[in-house]
Amino acid sequence: MDAWTWPQPPGPPGEVVWLAAVLVAGALMGEAIARTTRWPRVVGYTLAGAGAAAFGLHLSVPMPDTARWVIDLALALLLFEIGTRVHLRWLRHNPGLLATSLLESVGTAVAVYAVLLLLDLPPAVATAAAVLAVPASAAVAGRVALELGADGQVTQRMTHLTALNTLYGVLALIVFKGVQLADGAPGWWQQLLALGASSLGALVLAAALALAVARVARRLDLRHESAVLLLLGLVLLAVGAARWLGFSTLLVPLLAGLLLRNTTQRPWVWPRHFGTAGGVLVLLLFVYLGALWSPGLLAAGGAAALALVLARALAKGVVVMGLARWSGASTRQALALSITLTPLSAAALVMLGELWLALPALAAQVAPVLLTALVVLELLGPIAVQQAFKLAGELPADGREAR
Repeated sequence: MDAWTWPQPPGPPGEVVWLAAVLVAGALMGEAIARTTRWPRVVGYTLAGAGAAAFGLHLSVPMPDTARWVIDLALALLLFEIGTRVHLRWLRHNPGLLATSLLESVGTAVAVYAVLLLLDLPPAVATAAAVLAVPASAAVAGRVALELGADGQVTQRMTHLTALNTLYGVLALIVFKGVQLADGAPGWWQQLLALGASSLGALVLAAALALAVARVARRLDLRHESAVLLLLGLVLLAVGAARWLGFSTLLVPLLAGLLLRNTTQRPWVWPRHFGTAGGVLVLLLFVYLGALWSPGLLAAGGAAALALVLARALAKGVVVMGLARWSGASTRQALALSITLTPLSAAALVMLGELWLALPALAAQVAPVLLTALVVLELLGPIAVQQAFKLAGELPADGREAR
């Protein structure tokens, strides 16, 4: 009889095992951070990703398909939810707030462009980085607000401004890509026509998603588990269709939420991040963002990324503070609001991926600066947002954070 031998392992663990390890590490780190420091859990999620990157498991750009799907789906849920909280009628009655959204977005782009030019970056690179720096993080700000139970004028204004500057940033990227692709090309008008058709297609798909959700809401209680799963499936189906058709996976869910909120009279109340499945996607989103860094990336983007972060924060702060009285905010509220806009949106990462598909050489030059700034702000941003809510006095009256 042959001697028994220990079976050989099948090989290194696959993506499923890695994702499971990431989920466990992120959840444990989030709870540890919340219990020991009272910081938002999202800080722990990002630190878990940063720890994975320290052991060589950093996320490369362009992203692997699995990571891109996770980020697309998590952002879709968050942007759809944020979109359903944006009341355009409020903006019509408060033109100061609408002006704030426009000017802080334009001011951010101009400030970042000017600073990067001073650092001798090529104009095209500076312009691309300026466009990608416009969106403030609806994911970070919204997650921290939900976790801490923040509510009030600053929280509501933050929701509107993050949704709007994400919309402006996505539209600006479409225009920028069109100009770059059309520059010197014999068929430049065809490029512009294709981008226009893509934007129109995204609007049609967003309208279809909004209509489908409205129909579901007429027949099902949105707080029921089966309704939540159906809504989640509709959003994911829309994102999948957007990727297949080449539409913006950011524009579709955000526009759908805006259309749903502003074409119907009923108030829309959702379970947090569409329940457990959505919560898992959000956790993975922040872990992936923490895993973006590497020593080479930090070395390549360090000085320019720091300049981008400072210019961006200064521009947003100056505009929000300067228009505070017109928009009906106190000085303290304006200061707190400007702080909530400092985290850079994960939408910028998806926008960078879209730029990479169209203009890979340009995107490769922008990536070190943008990704370094994104990682830094993902770590520091949630703590800044928490302090902003405390400054505004919008945390629960008993002083305890919502868990």
